[in-house]
Amino acid sequence: MDAKEMVKLAYQALDEKKAKDIKVIDISNLSVIADYFVIADGENQNQLQAMQDSVDEVFDKAGVCVKQIEGNQKSTWILMDYGDIIVHIFSKEDRLFYDLERIWRDGTIIDVDSL
Repeated sequence: MDAKEMVKLAYQALDEKKAKDIKVIDISNLSVIADYFVIADGENQNQLQAMQDSVDEVFDKAGVCVKQIEGNQKSTWILMDYGDIIVHIFSKEDRLFYDLERIWRDGTIIDVDSL
């Protein structure tokens, strides 16, 4: 599965759990850590966990293994590393605080429909 297909799967999984403000940033020309960041936030701890579970489940069904997950059921920032893409799930407050969109502003915001 290529990175673009992975981005679509992650986006759909997050959208199904009513994730807020899902953004995809192409960082392939900026870093070797991944090709894409998928960033979203949720309203509460239960939603963040549901978002994580949904992404994990969709990739598991597709035969894609997570390389690493940072964060737990009490975390307000969960990072899921799938190699070519990294999924960031935030509480709204943490997303505003860490502002990955600003840090990676040299990346390209991607419309998932264009992939």
